[in-house]
Amino acid sequence: MIQIPSIETQRLVMRVPMLEDFDALCAFYASPRAEFVGGQMEPDKVWRHLALEIGHWQMRGYGRWTLVEKETGKPAGIIGLWNPEGWPEPEIGWDLFEGFGGKGYATEAATAARTFAYDTLGWTTAISLVAPENHASRKVAQRLGACRDGDFSHVRMGSLEVWRHMSPDDLASGGMESYA
Repeated sequence: MIQIPSIETQRLVMRVPMLEDFDALCAFYASPRAEFVGGQMEPDKVWRHLALEIGHWQMRGYGRWTLVEKETGKPAGIIGLWNPEGWPEPEIGWDLFEGFGGKGYATEAATAARTFAYDTLGWTTAISLVAPENHASRKVAQRLGACRDGDFSHVRMGSLEVWRHMSPDDLASGGMESYA
C-alpha cells in the first residue's frame, strides 16, 4: 500500500482524497464547473470517481490531491498527477470547486504537483490537457509556462489541447522568467 504524501503550499494543504470529500465532489460534479472534466455526474458515479482518484495512487504510485484551503479548512478542489489508461502521457490536472477560482490556487497547487513529479518521481516532462472552451484552465497552463503542443482526441471528452510543461532542465536554467 502506497503512502500518499501531503504537500503544503503557502495557502493550501494538498492531502490524500478521502471519503470526507464526497459531498464537495458531489457538489462539484452537479455544477456547471464539471463541464470541462467529463460533465455532470450523479452521486453514485461520483462515488466511483472518488474511488478512482484514490485507486490511481495505488496503481500508478502518484495521483491527485484534495486541496484544502488553510484559512477555512474547506476542500477547494482536486489537483495533481493523472495518467489513466488511454491518456496520451502523464498529466498535471486541476479542478477547482465553486468559490475557489480566481485566487491563484490552481497555479499554486499545480506548481507544487509539478515539483513533486520532477523532484520526487523523476519525470522529465508533463502535459496538461485543456478543453478548447476552457479559457480559465488555458490561462493556468500559460501561467505555469506551458506551451501549446498539439491536440488529443479522447473518446469521452472529445478534442483537448495539449499543453507541454517546461522540463526540469528548463526550469533550472531560468524557469518561466526566461520565457517571458
